[in-house]
Amino acid sequence: MEKRKLSFWEIWNMSFGFLGIQMGFALQNANASRILQIFGADVHELSWFWIIAPLMGLIVQPIIGHYSDKTWGKFGRRKPFFLVGAILASVGLILMPQANIFISVLPALWVGAGMLMIMDASFNIAMEPFRALVGDNLRTDQRTAGFSIQTALIGFGAVIGSALPYVLAKWFHVSNSTVPGSVPLNLTLSFIIGAAVLIGSIVVTLVTTKEYSPEELARFEDPQGEVEIKTEEQSKLTDIFADFAKMPTTMRQLSWVQFFSWFGLFGMWVFTTPAIAHHIYGLPLSDSSSQQYQDAGDWVGILFGVYNLVSAIVALFFLPYIAKKIGRKSTHALSLVIGGIGLISIYFMPDENWVVLPMVLVGVAWASILAMPYAILAGSIAPKKMGVYMGIFNFFVVIPQIINALIGGPIVKYLYNGDAIYALITSGVSFLIAAVLVYKVKDVDDITPKI
Repeated sequence: MEKRKLSFWEIWNMSFGFLGIQMGFALQNANASRILQIFGADVHELSWFWIIAPLMGLIVQPIIGHYSDKTWGKFGRRKPFFLVGAILASVGLILMPQANIFISVLPALWVGAGMLMIMDASFNIAMEPFRALVGDNLRTDQRTAGFSIQTALIGFGAVIGSALPYVLAKWFHVSNSTVPGSVPLNLTLSFIIGAAVLIGSIVVTLVTTKEYSPEELARFEDPQGEVEIKTEEQSKLTDIFADFAKMPTTMRQLSWVQFFSWFGLFGMWVFTTPAIAHHIYGLPLSDSSSQQYQDAGDWVGILFGVYNLVSAIVALFFLPYIAKKIGRKSTHALSLVIGGIGLISIYFMPDENWVVLPMVLVGVAWASILAMPYAILAGSIAPKKMGVYMGIFNFFVVIPQIINALIGGPIVKYLYNGDAIYALITSGVSFLIAAVLVYKVKDVDDITPKI
């Protein structure tokens, strides 16, 4: 027996919920630092607030992966987790920019940080089962395409989320002016729209996608034999630690690639707004509330939209075909080099319009980071362990972010004298290190023809 070959649109619908997840995630990535600064955070404190995101991933994703592997009911195996995560994330999206309405109970900064925590936990609840679903439903020869389509939808959602505050302000004349301690209306409205799109896109996947049962997956794994299926009673949450100790060799090798890739990404997400505002716009390091700073923040949304749009195009139209020609490892290494050069080159850009070019290069790396490691990993994992190992793999996404969160702020404050542009250069160097480490990875089911 083998899995049915899915059509393009079946794969598209299966991953469509990622459009809404990433729209919300992009709104958070492009604007959380700005919102926290509006509520009173200093630039060197930003990475400490952002530590909430990787901590939630570290805790939530392996647990969700474990239980989604063991869950089966009339609503499916992975799908119940999509819906719960989407609902909780929507609550965080709506309330984070409006945290000042709770000021009579708690400081707005604390409430904003709490909403950031809720969003991150919820995005992780929804995201991990989506990764596992691609591994569950697709044959080996479709996995690269499946993760690439998923990456394209991530890109499209992120473009919409990143650009939305700018579009509302410039095209629809929604005010982006603010007073100290209050988030601009265009930003608040963007987060509310993001919550609505998140719920709607998840519903599309829920309605259109069929999951294989555990029995069917077991037969795909061993069509000739009798495969034992662990029951819920036999399975324990502590099995995660045993699974971690027995992770495949490919996963261990990919862990270092992921470490340096996501260390760099975290630095970019946290410090791009102050870096662009101060290095490109020439604003004082102490400025986080002027109209010029708000304009810089809106422009960062456009820049983030650029790299996400490029990632969607690259993932949909180029990545699978390049991987077939030169292999997944070489494709990923080349993409990381291009992205590293892009981040470093921001330092040399003469004005904000020129920064679009480096973000195009970053988009190439982002497309590959979201697709190639997972396509390589999926071939080394038994189907019955797909969820838990995709969750454990997230350790190597969140641990580098936690480390950056702890040391990034002090480095910017004491080593870089508060100038965040050097944090972006550090992120670029981290990408280049990751590119070198790709060649130590063994891709066990790469179907690239040998020349």
